[in-house]
Amino acid sequence: MANKRVETGRGRKPGVVKSSKKSSTSNRAFYLIIAVIAIGGIAALTYASTRSNALASASPVDTTLPPVKSEGYVMGSPTAPVEVTEFGDFECPACGRFAVITEPDVRKTFIDSGKVRWRFIDYPLSMHRNTWQASRAAACADEQGKFWPFHDLLYQNQDRWNGEATSNPDKLMKEFARQLGLNTQQFDQCVDTKKYQAKIQAHLALGEK
Repeated sequence: MANKRVETGRGRKPGVVKSSKKSSTSNRAFYLIIAVIAIGGIAALTYASTRSNALASASPVDTTLPPVKSEGYVMGSPTAPVEVTEFGDFECPACGRFAVITEPDVRKTFIDSGKVRWRFIDYPLSMHRNTWQASRAAACADEQGKFWPFHDLLYQNQDRWNGEATSNPDKLMKEFARQLGLNTQQFDQCVDTKKYQAKIQAHLALGEK
């Protein structure tokens, strides 16, 4: 069966694609999940529109870096009939609630069963002070094959490292790396040099498109 793709995310309007071979029960469950994501998107847009501009101190895009190509991080079977693309901000509260409360069930029901392949693409919102640091650190974790565990830790501990909690998020990022058993010297150097700044910029550009 040809793969079908759904793009969604908190900050973009989601779409729904239905596979003709799915049962009506499975379809209803899938639509419910997409509806939850849609609600998250609406919440994120509302939050973004009301957030004070005084907090808009996220890392600026570095226009001196050569562009790179990256299409995010993928979880699930390459033969899954449906792909969902999430554009997510690690510091977004609605994103955090989805990741902690809803996404575990999505993984168990749809991703682990091979029904859905999930793609995550960073979409750092400008009003979030520490979101670029989080995205770069997640890319550093991906370098060691630990993107998804790091993704989970970021959302589970969002209240510890977000812009309202600390002005030094990299310290927490390095703590998470140690918690996951990463090569800390490699990770710390990756974070300190902003090694994956261009990659996150590529993801941001995808979201803007």
